[in-house]
Amino acid sequence: MPNNSLALHSTPGYQVVRQWLAGKDFYPFPFQEETWQHILNGKSGLMNAPTGCGKTFSVFLGTVIQFINLHPTDYLRRKNNGLQLLWVTPLRALAKDIGRAMEQVINELGMQWRIGIRNGDTDAGERQKQKRNMPEVLIITPESLHLLLTQKGYPGFFKTLKIIAIDEWHELIGSKRGVLVELAISRIVNCSKPDAGCQIPGASYQQPAASNRKSATNNPHLSSPNCHLSLWGISATIGNLEQAMEVLLSPLQLNGSVIVKANLNKQIHVESILPDEIERYPWAGHLGLTLAEQIIPIIEQSNTTLIFINTRGMSERWYQKLLDIAPQLAGAIALHHGSIEHELRNWVEEALHVQKLKAVVCTASLDLGVDFRPVDTVIQVGSPKGVARFLQRAGRSGHGPGEVSRIYFLPTHSLELVEAAALKAAIKAEIIESREPMLLCFDVLTQYLCTIAVGEGFKPDEIYDEIKTTYCFSEITEEEYLHILHYITKGGDALAQYDEYKKVEIGEDGIYRIKNRGIAMRHRMHIGTIVSDAMLKVKLLGGSYVGMIEEYFISRLSPGDVFALAGRTLELVGIKDMTVITKKSNAKKSIVPSWNGGRMPLSANLGVMLRQAFNAALTRGKKPVEISVLQPLFELQQQLSHIPKAGELLIEQIVTRDGYHLFVYPFEGRLVHEAMAALIAYRISRITPITFSIAMNDYGFELLSDQPIPVDDANVYELFSIQHLMQDIQASVNSVEMARRKFRDIAVIGGLIFQGYPGEHKKARHLQASASLLFNVFSEYDATNLLLRQAYQEVFDQQMEEVRLRNALQRIVSENIILTFPDRLTPFCFPIKVDSMRENLTSEKLEDRIQRMQAQLERD
Repeated sequence: MPNNSLALHSTPGYQVVRQWLAGKDFYPFPFQEETWQHILNGKSGLMNAPTGCGKTFSVFLGTVIQFINLHPTDYLRRKNNGLQLLWVTPLRALAKDIGRAMEQVINELGMQWRIGIRNGDTDAGERQKQKRNMPEVLIITPESLHLLLTQKGYPGFFKTLKIIAIDEWHELIGSKRGVLVELAISRIVNCSKPDAGCQIPGASYQQPAASNRKSATNNPHLSSPNCHLSLWGISATIGNLEQAMEVLLSPLQLNGSVIVKANLNKQIHVESILPDEIERYPWAGHLGLTLAEQIIPIIEQSNTTLIFINTRGMSERWYQKLLDIAPQLAGAIALHHGSIEHELRNWVEEALHVQKLKAVVCTASLDLGVDFRPVDTVIQVGSPKGVARFLQRAGRSGHGPGEVSRIYFLPTHSLELVEAAALKAAIKAEIIESREPMLLCFDVLTQYLCTIAVGEGFKPDEIYDEIKTTYCFSEITEEEYLHILHYITKGGDALAQYDEYKKVEIGEDGIYRIKNRGIAMRHRMHIGTIVSDAMLKVKLLGGSYVGMIEEYFISRLSPGDVFALAGRTLELVGIKDMTVITKKSNAKKSIVPSWNGGRMPLSANLGVMLRQAFNAALTRGKKPVEISVLQPLFELQQQLSHIPKAGELLIEQIVTRDGYHLFVYPFEGRLVHEAMAALIAYRISRITPITFSIAMNDYGFELLSDQPIPVDDANVYELFSIQHLMQDIQASVNSVEMARRKFRDIAVIGGLIFQGYPGEHKKARHLQASASLLFNVFSEYDATNLLLRQAYQEVFDQQMEEVRLRNALQRIVSENIILTFPDRLTPFCFPIKVDSMRENLTSEKLEDRIQRMQAQLERD
């Protein structure tokens, strides 16, 4: 607690809030009181606490206390006070839940505050009401916040603002949505600066009544009102707290800020669901559904269970599977993911709150801090790929102070049990992933400049100074800034002949504005950084909407084909006006949709713990239960090849009827393995002319050739060297084609490509064709184009994870590389081999082929 913590306890606001809490038999945690004190002191910072421990109240009640302190005699009567608290949240579902909790507090305190929500679901009428008379609390998404900046007179919205709260900051940092937040904060900070003299922005300070003047004089929080805007980040699980705070608070240009940590021992109980029989030749995705029956007793013994699935497609299959094996759950089990119609998602969320459901099969759509108190159990199906994500999902259960978060890990193949052991070890050692902030996202900056040009316009020098205060653009040069200004006003060097790219006009007053109403409307419609393939609405024939499906999936179907969506079996009738028309089907078999971007890579932290977990398989004595049950698999692996200890890299060379295989096991995640495989293949090809096919998973990769692969003790370390790394990477992969694909998203965010009006979205292939044309134009006529440069940088940083690849190679060359020559496929390489077959076989044929392979290998 700060040294002047008694000042908080002596304020009228604290007394009111403390009395209200006591009436409910609640008492504030020390970390909440510490945050309240910092808010009264005008401090900004980052509040870090486990999920379900009162993070929201640490900032929200601090705002309430501050308001009561400033208006101690009439705080119950004061209406229309202007915006006091701006609460930015990444999820719509989260906004609704937070709004409900805040309204309950305000009603019970008897205050006249209004709680407003502004996101894509807010109707036009409500938005107009907010514009005329801002609520005291506005809960908003990053995209809707930027839309607010396109309103005429928007600076007036923020003149009364006291506190900005960025909820789930750990989820936003490291993404372009986080950059949107950084830029919005830089603008709001400038808009809310007080006029000359120290006064509260907005409503005038009310002098306390005569009877209160003595105490007011002795209380600096009443006699000297705070004239600073406070900014608070709210975060649960993140490894780089200090940096996360630095990124968030950068626009404030503060000398001092604080991190408030809740020293609460949040208990997390992790239990693995073990298969009755361990397959010694595992393959990804197969085991999960066979264990579905084991979770029925868990569901029945719990109040409410969330079953997290990593992909939307698999969530559809799991929902159907659970209904097939437990028909008694019909009506008590629901499905929730991002492609289900929002009205149905809302119904599921409401039903969770009032405990009408026994179980919900869900994806990351329910990852973040939604408070579903009845949930006491979580089941994670398949690897979460990261420690932080696992903890986040575990925190959805026992969502309250002192309660135990209970999570079950259900593997989708045998080797994932090693990940379960690694997760337990990481949680015990408190190893959490960091989220690296993004730098110089020129596409987001281009969009932002057009956003504020739609609203009040901007003076370039002032905005340059503002954006330089953000972490993302602190290193932007004046030349780069002028390049972007040249593009939005003149179309840049390559597009100067096309009027549609000359969006911003320079007025005689020197202010940059978008005056064309059509351009302004198009820009408003596409504010944001979430770029996905074209989504089509799915509707029942003559009935209601079911959800959304990606165009690329539905384009592969013909009328009469049957697919599953939102837990329903639907037959495709046709596509009309960008809407998929369907009818109900009783077919027993259906195609499960797949959505792009479904596979997440293994995090670096979990990779480290995974490599260490294999040590347990080689040690005598007590082992984690997950390692113990895998002994048959490990014994076979050791018999045929080797189990790599920490500090070892295993390479297997195997000859089969398919050809010559080289299997490498760095345990660094599929993105690193994809780049590393291409790099090693290129370096081998320089030794001798040879071609490869490549396959990979999160554990390792395969190079397959029709001729012997020249890798041995003499050259193996050179293959993993970091010398000439960037040159070899560029030569080993088609970086131009990868950048071309990446450029599509950048072009959409930066406003180069218009995605179409609602109901008339361009098809994905048309968007890619437009992006490819622009990519070629820039490459030939504007080689220094910033968006072009950004495309290549994102390929190296994100798609190849170049920094992580470099670190992995440095680690490998310092380790002991073990070369083995098994006479047949091993338990470690089998899942990689299966993944290499997926592209060419249907799921039914793949399963038959794998079963034959397994039987043959067991006989051998």
